[in-house]
Amino acid sequence: MDSGHLIPRSFTAKVRKAVRGEGVYIYDDEGKAYMDGCSGALLSSIGHGVKEIADAIYQQLLVMEFAHPSRWSNDVTVEAAAEVASLAQKGLDYVWFVSGGSEAIESAMKMARQYFVERDGNGSGKREIIARWNSYHGSTVGTMGLGGSMGRRRTFSPLFKENPKICAHYCYRCPLNLKYPSCDVACARTLEMEILRLGPETVAAFFAEPVVGSTVGGLHPPKEYWPIVREICTKYDVLLVADEVMCGMGRTGKAFCTQHWNVTPDIMCSAKAIAGGYAPVGAMIVKKEIAETIRDKSGAFQHGHTYNGNPVSAAAVTATIRYMKKHKVIENAAKMGKLFDTMAPALEEIPIVGQVRGMGLMRGVEIVADQKTKEPFPASRKAAAVVTEECMKKGLVVYPGTGQISGVAGDQFLFGPPLVSTKEEIETMVGRLAEGLKASVKVLKQ
Repeated sequence: MDSGHLIPRSFTAKVRKAVRGEGVYIYDDEGKAYMDGCSGALLSSIGHGVKEIADAIYQQLLVMEFAHPSRWSNDVTVEAAAEVASLAQKGLDYVWFVSGGSEAIESAMKMARQYFVERDGNGSGKREIIARWNSYHGSTVGTMGLGGSMGRRRTFSPLFKENPKICAHYCYRCPLNLKYPSCDVACARTLEMEILRLGPETVAAFFAEPVVGSTVGGLHPPKEYWPIVREICTKYDVLLVADEVMCGMGRTGKAFCTQHWNVTPDIMCSAKAIAGGYAPVGAMIVKKEIAETIRDKSGAFQHGHTYNGNPVSAAAVTATIRYMKKHKVIENAAKMGKLFDTMAPALEEIPIVGQVRGMGLMRGVEIVADQKTKEPFPASRKAAAVVTEECMKKGLVVYPGTGQISGVAGDQFLFGPPLVSTKEEIETMVGRLAEGLKASVKVLKQ
């Protein structure tokens, strides 16, 4: 496809042209229907072509498309913030809107630092932010230093500050060479070691994805993990920041993923599905104590974007959340996740499938050359790309990823269908997924 004057995501990749979306389907320019088995990038959670969301956006455009937030407030953005807060844990009362996930994470990084400066004075030494390897937190310069997705970072490493990192809860390939549960969730306890190494007086925050997204598709934690890191952060006066850009907004069967473990972060970041894919928007959700410290001290968060609190995006957020509540979308995600659990064992019998993991309708499949040894395919085989193409041939779209092993090797993909999917649609998608994987065996084993 000729991109004309447009810079595409890749000049070399051959991609199909999408012309229309309806429900769980995307249609190409030849009229073929594809089941959206990854909700775009886990954002089209309420499906494509929902008229009432489009109508809400249109009506807002007719009323007021923009008023700069440095000089104007507007009711629709206040309303959207109330809807977001209504889904979050008690105490997460304040919402800051931006244009996407990277901006939400950048906002949280700056909020964490400013909070301690406001609370303790300009001499506050709390400046370090700890993250994890095998993570992705955005594509801006600040968030690349936070994330641990090596393939996305190497070219730009001279530009960013490298943040300290601990290992992820990658039980399938434990970086500590331990085995759950006898490991006592040592991966979580390494956070305390890193805080002590740096000095608690220097550490402002710990950032992590509750379920890891694109870097280790669908990697869910042991049930003890988040309660442990919450306890450690509280002990050392470190803010716990949950990156729920991909795993939040009902994706795992709860409004926000950390609710599965009764954990309340100090800050949560959301984006993608917060407006169902109908508008580019992200949000930082902040504990009352943090926001009101800034309110009562300097009086202003020292951060901002032109589209911060954009009324059109806010209308999309409000309409999407109300649609989700009305149609019990989150409850359906939990139900369909349980249905997927019954079908996952059959997928793991396919020779190239190493592990099927995840929660709710956020699932990852790791691809291996040998199930017993967990040996990955050589990078030259482009196994994730092969599986993606074979699934596309079967009429199913998945979200491929690579490099989860030491940041350089391994193939996996995410399966994350719209949260409105019916039982019949999930069964059809999983059937197509199995067919695509079996077809990939023939290609990769040649």
